[in-house]
Amino acid sequence: MYYWRTDFKLDSTERAFLQQYHINKVYCRYFDVVMNDDDSEPKPNATITFSDSLPDSIEIIPTVYITEDCMHQKHQGLAEKIVKRIVQMNETNDIKRVSEIQIDCDYTSKSRKIYYDFLKEVRNQLSALHFQLSTTIRLHQLSMEVPPVDYGALMIYNTGDPRKWEERNPILDYRDVYPYLKKLNQYNLPLAAAYPVFQWVRTIQGVRVEHTVEAEEILHVKKAMEENRDNLKKAIITYHLDKDNINRYKPETYEEIYHH
Repeated sequence: MYYWRTDFKLDSTERAFLQQYHINKVYCRYFDVVMNDDDSEPKPNATITFSDSLPDSIEIIPTVYITEDCMHQKHQGLAEKIVKRIVQMNETNDIKRVSEIQIDCDYTSKSRKIYYDFLKEVRNQLSALHFQLSTTIRLHQLSMEVPPVDYGALMIYNTGDPRKWEERNPILDYRDVYPYLKKLNQYNLPLAAAYPVFQWVRTIQGVRVEHTVEAEEILHVKKAMEENRDNLKKAIITYHLDKDNINRYKPETYEEIYHH
């Protein structure tokens, strides 16, 4: 599961969920990287604090979200700073079972080359630590060449245009996923599949709009993805670990989502 809050703290429902569904990895957002107000240098933002710890049986994967505009030009030493900061946070918070980090960036054709060069630098930094490197892959990125990482986490959510919310669910709609299905088998990189269990609440022109994906839609999309790329069922991630998200779906839905 992803953990995407700014304080790491688990209640009894969340702990029981991790145990019940044999979750063995938690991708934990450590901090964001955003451009400075003067657009000169990237800087860390919204760093997590650790009020709690994970059960020993679960591996934590430090995850860093980088805004796309950080990749419009090269920033000397950025990869080294990020890796050092992660290592320091692990030491400070006594987090020992780490063997991978993940970078999350919604890169485009404009930023792809700089981002891939950045990933190569991160990988060089990680080689001395014997860490793996993964990155998120959005559906629109399946048409690009593969990034220089060990595997990708395919984000099968936020697939639609939020401005067209009256026509389709912007979190997940099979009709938005369908055009990408044929690209799955041609994408030459190991992939894990990440599905949404979260809700959006937005105010649009004074009307409160809630977006929740029906269980049937998640399972429909999952079935179609796996029919086009069988090994997608080997590594399943959900976004994200939160009591409200756990209670949103029936246990049998989670059984189906995590089913191999």
